[in-house]
Amino acid sequence: MDPNVRREIRILKTYAVALSLTIAAVLFMGAANERKKEKLDEIDVQRINIIEPDGTLRMVISNQSAFPGLIVKRKEYEHQDRKTAGILFFNEEGTENGGLIFGGSKDAKGNKQSYGHLSFDRYEQDQVFTIDAGEDAGRTEAGLSIVDRPDWPITDLLNVPRSQWKDFVTSHPLPHARIYLGRGDDKAASLKLKDQDGHDRIVIKVAADGSPTIQFLDQAGKVVSQMPSPTTPAVN
Repeated sequence: MDPNVRREIRILKTYAVALSLTIAAVLFMGAANERKKEKLDEIDVQRINIIEPDGTLRMVISNQSAFPGLIVKRKEYEHQDRKTAGILFFNEEGTENGGLIFGGSKDAKGNKQSYGHLSFDRYEQDQVFTIDAGEDAGRTEAGLSIVDRPDWPITDLLNVPRSQWKDFVTSHPLPHARIYLGRGDDKAASLKLKDQDGHDRIVIKVAADGSPTIQFLDQAGKVVSQMPSPTTPAVN
């Protein structure tokens, strides 16, 4: 074969191999960058963590056994009172920002217990808005609450030994409920508006027997005015 032809063939082969490798690399990179999406009909799982590309936790869906403690800026603290299943929400810093929990059971004596709780938190603090429903041994209650929370970060409390918590709260501002709307265990439907110290100041209530009242109270909790007046007969 003519040397020139042989050289041309070698050049073409080299070009073909190089082109094939380039195409394969482009296809591989495209596949690697393509968002993977799977469709499943059903999945059994104990816990799901929703994370950002950098690993920041944004949501947890979990059963009771795998439910996390309190997480603030990606650090997890023990939460001794949290034994439940549900969903937790986290902000952009990986700090708990609210949640939805639920549960219920009946013991050997037939006593029923059930609860549901949806809440949203203040920045680096506890819940400021909640919706709750609960039943415990025949006592039932459901309501919506709005709470004023202090501005000190909750980590100030978490970094103190639990045995010193009582001393801690005596030197730090405490949360106070401001609004409650719900149905209490007394079967009355009520709206309670409170002052900054958590004292009832206006209470609108419809009792279990259907009788309505509006009460105005002073800071000490004394009723200063009521409609209808306690001496006014109820109108049927």
